[in-house]
Amino acid sequence: MAIALGLENKRQVMMASVLGVVLVICAVVVFRMFFGAPPSDAGPAPAAPALAHAPSGATPAAGEEAQRLTNAGIDPALHFDKLAQSEDVEYSGTGRNIFSAESAPIPLPTPIAPARPIGKAAAQAQNVPPPAPKPPAIDLRYFGYSEDEHKVMEAFFMHGDDIFMAKTGDIVDHRYKVGAIHATNVEITDLAYNNTQTIPISAN
Repeated sequence: MAIALGLENKRQVMMASVLGVVLVICAVVVFRMFFGAPPSDAGPAPAAPALAHAPSGATPAAGEEAQRLTNAGIDPALHFDKLAQSEDVEYSGTGRNIFSAESAPIPLPTPIAPARPIGKAAAQAQNVPPPAPKPPAIDLRYFGYSEDEHKVMEAFFMHGDDIFMAKTGDIVDHRYKVGAIHATNVEITDLAYNNTQTIPISAN
């Protein structure tokens, strides 16, 4: 029993030693990854792999590459001598200097007449009612007619791409009422505005 117990103690000591060495190595690697400086003799970083496929909505860029600028030659210091030169510039124009509070404003010309009527003229202008809106033109095209055996005429109209055939009293396109039909013209009433117009027959 004593010999077996001694072997077990040695085996446990060896396993603990190996585990301790592994833990120390892992701790060193992690410490270098987070706190260690990158090696100075490292080669250039590998280039990023090119995209195998461009986005579906993108088009390939055309033209030369733009020039890349660096900020190596930028001087962040203030140069008071150059600032003084810009402040010493004197205004030599003939108009008003907008950068000076002492410059006098340019005199404005006196208006010949007031912009708005005053007195009796203003009252008369306010009492005049606005003119009534003019009804729109009837956009029906009268391009032909036909007669039956009773001499009843039917007119042919075109409104946009639609063609209508109507006799006196019919409503065209839910808005226009056909009046007297003649060989050379036809009377049409715009029911929306109660406006009657005479439309001549179209030559073509």
